[in-house]
Amino acid sequence: MKKTTGIHHITAIVGHPQENVDFYAGVLGLRLVKKTVNFDDPGTYHLYFGNEGGKPGTIITFFPWPGAYQGKIGGGQVGITSYVVPKGAIDFWEKRLEKLKVNYTKTERFEEQYLQFEDPHGLHLEIVERDEGEPNTWSFGEVTPEVAIKGFGGATLLSTRPEKTGKVLEETMGLERIGEEGDIIRYRSTAEIGNVIDLKQTSVERGQMGVGTVHHIAWRASDDEDQLDWKRYVESFGFGVTPVQDRNYFNAIYFKEHGEILFEIATDPPGFAHDESEETMGENLMLPEQFEPHRDQIEQIVLPFEVKSLD
Repeated sequence: MKKTTGIHHITAIVGHPQENVDFYAGVLGLRLVKKTVNFDDPGTYHLYFGNEGGKPGTIITFFPWPGAYQGKIGGGQVGITSYVVPKGAIDFWEKRLEKLKVNYTKTERFEEQYLQFEDPHGLHLEIVERDEGEPNTWSFGEVTPEVAIKGFGGATLLSTRPEKTGKVLEETMGLERIGEEGDIIRYRSTAEIGNVIDLKQTSVERGQMGVGTVHHIAWRASDDEDQLDWKRYVESFGFGVTPVQDRNYFNAIYFKEHGEILFEIATDPPGFAHDESEETMGENLMLPEQFEPHRDQIEQIVLPFEVKSLD
């Protein structure tokens, strides 16, 4: 039985790129680790935010579509993306959200306190304290390593067939079922971050893809060989898995599980520093070799933005 260590990244659709950058860098203090384009639609940015090194388990990625239609969060999607911060940091984040006029609510689940809020485009997010996970050494504005987001706490999945999705999480992806509370079953992987998956047990009406929705959730494979092993393994459960896609910073395979959530399995290497230095990651528009001859045209299409402190 194979077991994924946890979440590699989560990819969502948003609106204007400046609003996206202002929130994830300016409010949440994440590092823009890569500015590139959607390899399937090179007139659209693909922006990656994470910890100082852009490590798997910390990366949220976005396709900004200014002026696109608003999506509907529902079945077949990640309903809530969870971020984990160090123990004792929740008060800082409560005050920060208030200061920057981000509305939030407090809630409790599995004896943990959560701050829940939305980004400017409607994505549902939450912050939780945990001891696990190495500190994020990135500082931006008033967000210092003592309080900085370490990476993903996990995600809440919404499924059109939750019983089937739960079976996939356990039997195919190798997560351990560790608890049940109300309408939620909790699963856990072996990693220290990106390791807690909550699955809503009630079937949810199918969502509609658009601005403010998660496109897919990606699980970790240790390398190319492990990924090919995953491909064979997932196919043995009857799923159709795509051929390997070269995403420059990782290789990817995709399949849709029974509850209509799009799963990706992505390799940890090569990471984000192989086409620019770790010190300068995110500063320049990086294009894969096939799009480099079209750089001038692409730069005229994508909207300019800047990473700036909101403090």
